Amino acid sequence: MSELKEKYKKEVVPQLMELGGYKNIMQVPRLEKVALNIGIGEATTDAKALESAEKDLAAIAGQHPVITRAKKSIAAFKLREGMTVGLRVTLRGERMYQFLEKLINATLPRMREFRGVSPSSFDGRGNYTMGFKEQTLFPEIDYDKIDKARGLELSIVTTAKTDEESKQLLELLGLPFARD
Repeated sequence: MSELKEKYKKEVVPQLMELGGYKNIMQVPRLEKVALNIGIGEATTDAKALESAEKDLAAIAGQHPVITRAKKSIAAFKLREGMTVGLRVTLRGERMYQFLEKLINATLPRMREFRGVSPSSFDGRGNYTMGFKEQTLFPEIDYDKIDKARGLELSIVTTAKTDEESKQLLELLGLPFARD
């Protein structure tokens, strides 16, 4: 069991029960999944871009990504329905906790001038999303072997009903939020 999952069970749950006034342990907000997405617009013309991004995302997530395809045709973008537009990975269970542990302890501290993640990136339903400008922040990616810096979107989905509950959960797990 990962250290983060143990921390959740032993420290975070009792604290959240006290803070939120929950009567039952099943009411306490918990992590559901972590979703990672990479948009690859150039995949329509360059097949190697897709391979490279797929390799990078697999290394970051520790799991093989799924190809996402265009739902509609958009002439202005030279895009037809069914063309490859990105990659995504959904992490749950043990892999999710291991990924978050790595994100909090290794990836975020590597960011230049990092003062914490934005506290305003919640969606109103208790989910948190953040973006990275390039994949080289992750320790698994070798800077010399990448062909192009690609952006990456990360969404943390929780069972929390409100943003405040979710923020408490993520703060207690160790995600460093920037002070206003």
